[in-house]
Amino acid sequence: MGKIIAIANQKGGVGKTTTSVNLAASLGVLEKKVLLIDADPQANATSGLGIDVDSVEHGTYELLEHTMEAKDMIIHTSSPNLDLIAAHINLVAIEIELVDKEEREFMLKKALEPIKDQYDYILIDCAPSLGLITLNALTAANSVIVPIQCEYFALEGLGKLLNTIKSVQKSFNPNLDIEGLLLTMYDPRLRLSNQVVEEVQKHFSNMVFKTIIQRNVRLSEAPSFGETIINYDAASKGATNHISLAQEIIDKNKTE
Repeated sequence: MGKIIAIANQKGGVGKTTTSVNLAASLGVLEKKVLLIDADPQANATSGLGIDVDSVEHGTYELLEHTMEAKDMIIHTSSPNLDLIAAHINLVAIEIELVDKEEREFMLKKALEPIKDQYDYILIDCAPSLGLITLNALTAANSVIVPIQCEYFALEGLGKLLNTIKSVQKSFNPNLDIEGLLLTMYDPRLRLSNQVVEEVQKHFSNMVFKTIIQRNVRLSEAPSFGETIINYDAASKGATNHISLAQEIIDKNKTE
């Protein structure tokens, strides 16, 4: 059975999409069958995998609306073992359109039911908000990865997100776990970066991934070429960091 992992943080610019795309590609390289769902109306995960967003006819919008079956909107990407359900700007409207639906928080969970056993991992790239799309992702997921930027406001809003996760556990998904807190954009030369790492590790200890994603120019460049870091520069620090993260997740899930 595939494990569904949401990558979520209501704070923007913390590396959610970078993590989603490159973790998905890394799991694929490590011979796991992966589906990435772009659940952000900005559709950066879609363009980051080299898909022209304007050419997307069916995707996460239809998935949440239940107007098409998940299997009919899967796109095979150029990355090994990695499939995508793409996003389009029309996803913006879904929050309003789902408001009157019964069991609106369970739309994604139900839509993924027929295909989840076909994958080892299903990753959901969430929007930087705690709206209805993110709520659907957390309700559908087995666990959540929380990227935390190694900068001044890193812990701002983290308490709010953890409270949201508790609310989802209580109301919709009692089995939702925290897969881990992921430190991103780390620059070992900066005192502040090191302070944030120490602070997060001190407060959350076992919840924090051992792998830390370092700032890396190649990692920043890759999306503009529509490529994952694995395809763009497999020898870069960004690639080795994400392969390490993927291996850590595989090892963790072996022992659970």
